[in-house]
Amino acid sequence: MATARILDFLADRRPASPCLVLDLEVVRENYASFRRALPDAAIYYAVKANPDPQILSLLAELGSCFDTASVPEIDMALAAGAGPERISFGNTIKKERDIAAAHERGVSLFAVDSVGEVEKIARAAPGARVFCRILTDGAGAEWPLSRKFGCDPEMAVDVLLRAHELGLRAYGVSFHVGSQQCNVDGWDEALGQSAVIFRRMAEHGIQLGMVNLGGGFPTRYLKDIPEMTAYGQGIARAISRHFGNAIPETIIEPGRGMVGDAGVIKAEVVLVSRKHADDDVRWVYLDIGKFGGLAETMEEAIRYPILTPHDGGEMAPCIIAGPTCDSADVLYEKTPYMLPIALTIGDEVLIDKAGAYTTTYSSVGFNGFPPLKYYVI
Repeated sequence: MATARILDFLADRRPASPCLVLDLEVVRENYASFRRALPDAAIYYAVKANPDPQILSLLAELGSCFDTASVPEIDMALAAGAGPERISFGNTIKKERDIAAAHERGVSLFAVDSVGEVEKIARAAPGARVFCRILTDGAGAEWPLSRKFGCDPEMAVDVLLRAHELGLRAYGVSFHVGSQQCNVDGWDEALGQSAVIFRRMAEHGIQLGMVNLGGGFPTRYLKDIPEMTAYGQGIARAISRHFGNAIPETIIEPGRGMVGDAGVIKAEVVLVSRKHADDDVRWVYLDIGKFGGLAETMEEAIRYPILTPHDGGEMAPCIIAGPTCDSADVLYEKTPYMLPIALTIGDEVLIDKAGAYTTTYSSVGFNGFPPLKYYVI
């Protein structure tokens, strides 16, 4: 549910729709929740989730580190007050000149998943620390990640050995268990694979020091999710099981879990229609769609809570679509969305839990629609 601060802002300011309103106090509370649940893990906020300067400044002030995917994101984190020692260049696909630019800024922690990436870093950032990302199956995640990132755990040993040969510091292992991971034990298998890599490297005389647990921590959309404490306990059990008393340094990279439930999008119903006279399913067109910031509805992976002025009344299934002249701009059709029968043209609706991956997914001007306007309070 939207916070009282957001509802008051919308009532007082009456901003034009569509727009996102994000409550910084929720971000503050989420950071504290991560800190309590995983007290020994360094928090590296995934800047890509929402790079607003006020969010980054608040997190920097609270002590957060930052996971970045590009040089502009590195510059955002630096501008927010984080030193380069608090920044990881976590994208495994980087131009050599971007690696050099990060190195010039003092960044010394880089993700890799191939020998080719290691060799670029050795040339452009000599002496840097590298961690190798391994593939996971994403079981238990609502949005398992693809095979685009990571390598087979067996290959990770070769990648890290090559890093050591080239004068880099083979620092650790990373993985991502899939976005919106709802299984608190979803980190167990990957931690087991990481422990094997640690032992294999030790056989070569190289001591790894860090496991990057990645992101995957969920936001509550339409389904209940476990409490953060349960995730912390599940991860602690897995680390103890696989590493015994030789507990490595750990990193987490929350993005959605840090800002997802902090934001609400105000939208407007542009049209309610049917495709034929006896159609049981209405089409509801909003003034925001996939190209306006709701790209994560792709494959209907993320199903946002939608609040309407008619909640509590009789409901019926709808297909929800955006306003653009692109047939792909349909949010929910495979599984129709239940909305009140009374919903009509001109109604304002609130798309809840929309603080992550919305403003940055919004197109620059597709069909002439401007990028998603947002307010941080």
